[in-house]
Amino acid sequence: MAGDGLGEFDAVLAIARRGSFRAAALELGLSTTALSNLIGKLERRIGVRLFNRTTRSVSLTDAGRTFVEQIRPAVRTLHAAISVARSQVETPSGTLRINGFATGAREVLRPLLLAFLRRYPQVHIDLVTEGRMVDIVDAGFDLGLRSADLVPSDMIAIPVGPPRSFAVVATPSYFEVNGEPRVPPDLLRHACLRIRLPNGALHRWQFQKDGEPLQIDVNGPITLDEASLARIAVLDHAGIGYFMESDVREDLDAGRLVRVLQDWTPPLARLSLYYPSRRNPSAGFKALIEMARDIG
Repeated sequence: MAGDGLGEFDAVLAIARRGSFRAAALELGLSTTALSNLIGKLERRIGVRLFNRTTRSVSLTDAGRTFVEQIRPAVRTLHAAISVARSQVETPSGTLRINGFATGAREVLRPLLLAFLRRYPQVHIDLVTEGRMVDIVDAGFDLGLRSADLVPSDMIAIPVGPPRSFAVVATPSYFEVNGEPRVPPDLLRHACLRIRLPNGALHRWQFQKDGEPLQIDVNGPITLDEASLARIAVLDHAGIGYFMESDVREDLDAGRLVRVLQDWTPPLARLSLYYPSRRNPSAGFKALIEMARDIG
């Protein structure tokens, strides 16, 4: 949690936003006990209980709800004022919070974020990956990372990373035994790794050719929700996988995997690093944006 004197208020807003002391503690970098003690001290000082707490749930009291509604814009204004003051510092420093989805984070981690940290060692990056879209302003993030077509229209977006596409792959030995699919419907005769989306739904593999989209609801021996696990399974000859091409590029280059149906997987929208308009960005924020523009 940033040492800017707003820790108690940030804690209240985090709990209200997350609906959980544990989730808020993880976000703030505190133990659940320390967070509970912090809120207890604040409640004793102001003389009201802010949260109803049971072993299973946390909810705002009526007084807590009013308190949160009143402090949220004030805390945001104070953080902005602190940011203005820090922007006067010429050397990039402090923490930058970025929210994105895991695949995108993997694509920019090495060429952008790690390269940035080597150049500016006084900056700390807090990267949070999740499948769902979040309001980066309301959730307290400095920047977001999504496909360009998912960036909210009121945000400033910077294209980052190389061209992107999906890739349908399996090991050479799998295709030697089972043959290669020539068109997407051929996948229905193959063992395919199923993908579970963050909302719990099963993902239909997306294809397109000559402007005509096609979805295939594949079948297979296993359902996974993480690309790194799916890669392990495909490399172990479990079947055909459907990945972002960047996640299996090294395997393709090394010949460990073979790509098929490439003419059915056209380029996708590029990744974008995005943020709300800022009047006085910090030196670290400006440095990251400048570097993102350079590699974009």
